[in-house]
Amino acid sequence: MHAYFSEIEKLIQVVKEQEASHISDVAQIIVQRLQKGGIIQLFGCGHSQLLAQEAFYRAGGLVPVRPVFIEPLALHAGALASSINEKDSTIIGLHKEQFDFRENDVCIVISTSGRNAAPIDAALLAKDSGIFVLSLQSLHYKEQTTRHHSGLRLEEVVDFVINTHIPIGDGVLTIHDIQYAPASTVIGSLLLNALFSEIIETLAKSSRELPIFVSNNVDSDWSHNEKMIAKYQHRINFT
Repeated sequence: MHAYFSEIEKLIQVVKEQEASHISDVAQIIVQRLQKGGIIQLFGCGHSQLLAQEAFYRAGGLVPVRPVFIEPLALHAGALASSINEKDSTIIGLHKEQFDFRENDVCIVISTSGRNAAPIDAALLAKDSGIFVLSLQSLHYKEQTTRHHSGLRLEEVVDFVINTHIPIGDGVLTIHDIQYAPASTVIGSLLLNALFSEIIETLAKSSRELPIFVSNNVDSDWSHNEKMIAKYQHRINFT
């Protein structure tokens, strides 16, 4: 347990030192797009899809966030199938209707390895739509060969990369020559929430009405949430 805490603390320090300025820069771009009516769309497969869900309808989180759900890429639809499907070069085309990219939107593609077909195809689809595309991935995997027919890896497709610095294999500890104690979800969530916090703080400089969800589990006036949902429900399904 203590070793895991220690390794996570080291990773947090690395991303704080090396990604803070990148987060600040990309937050400015996203703020400009949100102010023009865009939303943030997140895509991931398997455990990366969990991160997309983490950011959605979140107490204390941004309202204009839309996760793109493709059922065959979800763990609950079958873990083995999900792993196979994220390498399938046809899966995004078969579920193209799940994407709804419009002017001033931002797409965040989450993929630790950056090598599988589905996240790369999702990024290419977003790029073809002319929107700003960001990846959340570990550049330690750069030497791992892509599984995309184009020969491109995710970082070669997107406009901007936030590097999670997760080691190849994900586990930060080793026992009997086997990696364990994965870190990608912890660090991925940390970086997403750091980015959204920076976006909120930047928006607050010019507006007092902020697109943040208030928790439904505390005694408070929920009219703010109702107003926010009404504002974005034409783009995001909250039901």
